[in-house]
Amino acid sequence: MGEQKVTHDIDAGERREFMKRLLTDVQALEDMLAQGMIESGRRRIGAEQEVVLIDAAYRPALKNLEILERLDDPNFTTELAQFNLEFNLPPLTLGAKCLREMEDSLRANLERLRQVARQFDLDILLTGILPTLEPTDLAIGSLTDLPRYYALNDTLMALRGGPYQIDIKGVDELTAKQDSVLLEACNTSFQVHFQVSPEKFAHFYNAAQAISAPVLAAAANSPVLFGKRLWKETRIAVFHQSVDARDGTSAHRDLSPRVSFGTSWVRESALEIYREDISRFRVLFIADKEKDPFELIKAGEPPKLKALQTHNSTIYRWNRVCYGITEGKAHLRIENRYLPSGPTTLDEVANAAFWFGLLSGISHEYGDITTVMDFDVAKSNFFAAARHGLQAQFTWLDGKLTPAQGLICRRLLSLAREGLQELEIDRDDIDRYLGVIEGRVAGKQTGARWFLQSLAEMKGVGTKAERLGSVTATMARLQHEGSPVHEWPLARLNQTSGWENNYLRIEQYMTTNLFTVNQDEVIDLVANLMDWERIRHVPVEDNQHRLVGLVSYRTLLRFMARSLPRGISRAVPVSEIMRPDPITVTPETTTVDAIRIMRENGVACLPVVKEGVLVGIVTEHDFLNIAAALLEKHLKQD
Repeated sequence: MGEQKVTHDIDAGERREFMKRLLTDVQALEDMLAQGMIESGRRRIGAEQEVVLIDAAYRPALKNLEILERLDDPNFTTELAQFNLEFNLPPLTLGAKCLREMEDSLRANLERLRQVARQFDLDILLTGILPTLEPTDLAIGSLTDLPRYYALNDTLMALRGGPYQIDIKGVDELTAKQDSVLLEACNTSFQVHFQVSPEKFAHFYNAAQAISAPVLAAAANSPVLFGKRLWKETRIAVFHQSVDARDGTSAHRDLSPRVSFGTSWVRESALEIYREDISRFRVLFIADKEKDPFELIKAGEPPKLKALQTHNSTIYRWNRVCYGITEGKAHLRIENRYLPSGPTTLDEVANAAFWFGLLSGISHEYGDITTVMDFDVAKSNFFAAARHGLQAQFTWLDGKLTPAQGLICRRLLSLAREGLQELEIDRDDIDRYLGVIEGRVAGKQTGARWFLQSLAEMKGVGTKAERLGSVTATMARLQHEGSPVHEWPLARLNQTSGWENNYLRIEQYMTTNLFTVNQDEVIDLVANLMDWERIRHVPVEDNQHRLVGLVSYRTLLRFMARSLPRGISRAVPVSEIMRPDPITVTPETTTVDAIRIMRENGVACLPVVKEGVLVGIVTEHDFLNIAAALLEKHLKQD
């Protein structure tokens, strides 16, 4: 994006001029394919590693620009949020010890990045979604402070025509509005590249689509967002909704999202994907004009096709086609975008090995995958894997419904092994990396499963922030030790220290499972709620969940004391006894400020409101629990 100019900064004439260059690039690529100018018979692999910057409290650290300045290395670059970084691995020739070389390169780059992060009292974490991430971390102030990111946000928000509505259902449910593109920054990936010969592109690309589901099921590592247990690989749902420029105004048109699995099999070449994306998606950015590609082709020099690459960078297929130039030769590659970051570098390379092996193995055994699997089946399998991980059920090549775990263990691991052998990968490395996949799948402990089981073991103990902080702290420690995730012990509570880790802001411990009433309800319902649920405060909200009042136990008792002598028998509405316009706080309010507000106003309860909507409640009882927990912890330490 560094050389790009955003749509709202260009006029219609500039946009038309860029579209002409974009169409010229497509024609140039077509000519290059016809003339045999795209490299064939050479297989390379590569990867891009995204990481999260965390502070001593295992919370996101907004320091990417400072760390990059200290690193002074072009292979490391920014991401959308200030708490993310990315680095690229050099391309490797596929074969022999390339997987071990990839792992060694990952470790070396991560260690170098970690050493620089330590100079800022920070660390890095490999995780699909940072467990301690909170909605307030996605405020516009967290955007990386570079003009192109603000431009990206403004452009997508303008196309959307309003805030994004996030709606993801799993064990829990997350429904929220987001007024920036920063929700995309929740996602941290390990993106793997596989170079293919142009004449075999359709063959391998379709195979990549078909195997996406089992590969994703085995790699799932992102089960929680904002403390909500959602999909096993929640990144898939988040990315689909966070970069969706559709405004949802028409239920009749089949408008395509910019993030997608695709719409059909590829019939002949990569040109089909490029042409479809140009046809469906408007230009968001333009790139600087370059030399006429046809003149370069005539001179035997591959053009950069900058316009085509710029537009392609704004279309987020889970398996994306990429054009590039290596050692003076143009090539095509498939980019796997659905693999999550982590849990360890060993796990990541094992995921890559499984993908490479299956790509080769399934292509060799079944030939044209489109003759034995329907495209919609491959797509359905993919989203089943994202939702359920190893618990997913796939419709496989025989048309039968098959459990993901059984399919991988009984058939696909051996197929991947055959594929890696065909690619001439070192046998010890095949055993090493596929052994990780086998141990993980047979033991049913993916990163997602480890995370959820850890939370389940802590159920009912500590606050949500404490549990998520403990998981993150354990993850960081075990990641440093390097054992694959299927060998990890479950996380335990109290891995973090310091009250500021878990009780700094109201959102970290406020009650969100609320019992509320409408102002037109009878007060008898309030009395029963207080009795049944053992609560002393009941918020009053309207049909849009806007807070309009509060009823306290003391207020109810006072009313009952006055009513009994008078013998009031009518159905009294809540509106007659509620306190209208109660004092409120926001999720971002600090604990210290909340306590001060309570003391100054003589209240024992603070409803928590975000943009006028009731989202939680905090009471003096919560502060007593916090004080007791901290005192107990202090006594144990002494």
